[in-house]
Amino acid sequence: MPEPVRPIPLSDIEEARKRISGTAIRTPLVKLDAGRAGAEIYLKLENLQPTNAYKIRGGANAVAHLSDEARSRGVWTISAGNAGQGVAYAARAFGVPCTVVAIETAPQTKLERMRALGADIVPVSYEDAWRAAESHTFEGMEGTFVHPFDNHDFIAGHGTMGLEIVEDLPEVRAVVAAIGGGWLITGVGSAVKALKAEVEVIGAEPETAAPYAYSLEHGGPQRFPDWTASFVDGAGGKSVTDRMWERMQAVVDRTITVTLEETRQAMRLMAEKARVISEGAGALSVAAAMTGKAGEGPIVCIVSGGNIDLDKFAELVAD
Repeated sequence: MPEPVRPIPLSDIEEARKRISGTAIRTPLVKLDAGRAGAEIYLKLENLQPTNAYKIRGGANAVAHLSDEARSRGVWTISAGNAGQGVAYAARAFGVPCTVVAIETAPQTKLERMRALGADIVPVSYEDAWRAAESHTFEGMEGTFVHPFDNHDFIAGHGTMGLEIVEDLPEVRAVVAAIGGGWLITGVGSAVKALKAEVEVIGAEPETAAPYAYSLEHGGPQRFPDWTASFVDGAGGKSVTDRMWERMQAVVDRTITVTLEETRQAMRLMAEKARVISEGAGALSVAAAMTGKAGEGPIVCIVSGGNIDLDKFAELVAD
């Protein structure tokens, strides 16, 4: 059974930073020329992590914090690609086997990278993966389960981004992060709110998969009624679980829903102005900031990852 939901204290995030210091890197904060948008936007470039995505922070902390006995049984997780890479990277560092229950429609780039890190891949449908994430189980799977979002240590690891943001930009007024399972924004929000309670923590979701916005409208965790797959494969879940609703309510102020075209244009803008390759989920935060709904700034947009097939990237950013 999963442990009871509890807040992520600043002390746990600071300990996580020490624990992952040899695995994840401190990523730069780069100002984006947003043109006529007027907002002062900074990019937190998590696409520069060794696995090209932020989830190495949570994966490294979660695996490192396991007992020797739990690690010795091997680890397994559920992923559309980036979480699997983070856990696999950490498992390889400890010399233990890793299995990833992977969404079969994940980009080939992500599947290949998980295999290259030594992970065994069990392909499943999106529905089966989401059921496993909600139940914390998968039939026939052995080893220690490292949940990709409903895991205290995973979230604390992601919180280390919040420490860096406040240290590098003390005048920050808003932080925008994509919402998938809710782990990224919960971790970052926990750190930011502990250090600067007045900073707004804002989510970003695609119009095709916006369960948190839908849940806010209905006053509680909901399943998104019109979920549609898109190139934004690393965010935008089918529902908000009760446990993640409880976690996010404490640290997330609001969310912004963006169109797929706005997301595509954000990918193009980052490529043109900052030479940044971002996957769809990584561009959601910038798309949200570019709507003007996140304020004038300074705004930090978390570019959560850059794991995208280059041909697909070129197609999306072309006019």
